Amino acid sequence: MSGPITITSPQQLSTLLSSSRIVVVKFYNEWNAMSETISAVYDSLADQISRPGAVTFAKVNAEQQPQIAQSYQVASLPAFIIFKTGSVLQKINGANTRQLHEAIKRLAAEANSDEASDDFGGAGSSSGSGGAWLGASLPRGYTDVTDQVDVRGLDLLNADSEFGTVRTLFETSAPKSLGKGKGKGASTGGEAKPDWVESDVDEQLMLYIPFTSTLKVHTIQITSLPPTSNDDDDDDDDDDDEAPVRPKTVHIYTNKQHNLGFEEAEDITATQTIELKPSDWDAKTGTAKLELRFVKFQSVSSLVLFVADGEGESEKTRIDRIHIIGESGEKRDMGKLEKVGHDD
Repeated sequence: MSGPITITSPQQLSTLLSSSRIVVVKFYNEWNAMSETISAVYDSLADQISRPGAVTFAKVNAEQQPQIAQSYQVASLPAFIIFKTGSVLQKINGANTRQLHEAIKRLAAEANSDEASDDFGGAGSSSGSGGAWLGASLPRGYTDVTDQVDVRGLDLLNADSEFGTVRTLFETSAPKSLGKGKGKGASTGGEAKPDWVESDVDEQLMLYIPFTSTLKVHTIQITSLPPTSNDDDDDDDDDDDEAPVRPKTVHIYTNKQHNLGFEEAEDITATQTIELKPSDWDAKTGTAKLELRFVKFQSVSSLVLFVADGEGESEKTRIDRIHIIGESGEKRDMGKLEKVGHDD
């Protein structure tokens, strides 16, 4: 992680633009109140998202470097210019933190996708010092808003406790099964811990996802990497253990106050039901894109994903990662989080 680079000459900026895929430049002066207000936000984004050669943050004191400010027609401060491969892509004027944050997150995700193309066929993105791994490319104009998931309120029914927890699904790192140890989990305390979720008594899973802000949800990315006949290892399972499969039928419900029971879900009409085909799964990353009817997902405070069945005859379903793609809106007043139980 690193903060913004201070630009002291036009030559330095020119060199930077040629050495980093994406460059974000803040124009400011020290006496401008709005410049000072947004400074902490900008520095925080730089710390989170900067990656050498991919995403670089810089700052230009417009009074000390008038030539640079004039060359990019910077008239009011603060101002932000986003460059991609050396060309101006977007200008943002004023202390609009939301617009700045959304623009930078979108471009950082694009940079991740470009960077990972050699490893994952151009579909995914790798997690560096900033930016999360993605299993598929982003639709134009939308960002990965998985960071808006309220992890405190997540709930997963019918999950096998020998595997990962519900929070595993929203980890920002790439699944370990994409690496050399295919099918193996991350090592914790010297013991391999699977970094995916599997169903328990049958193939069904019920996942409740609350958000910290109201979202417009465009796409849900689901990554599932069950072992294949070509895998060398057997995940240390007994030979007669049933291999897990990918989800097939997924029912999606919006704006529920808590998770649904399995019988309850079957009695409620889903906001949308998607049936995944084998061809929907990317061969490199094991990711399928659930493209939603966007008009029905315009003001979403929570989602319930009901995996009703899986591919084939197996009674175990596996999910490695989930990403929510769309637009973030106003923060919700979460109040006191209370766990909803089923006891009387």
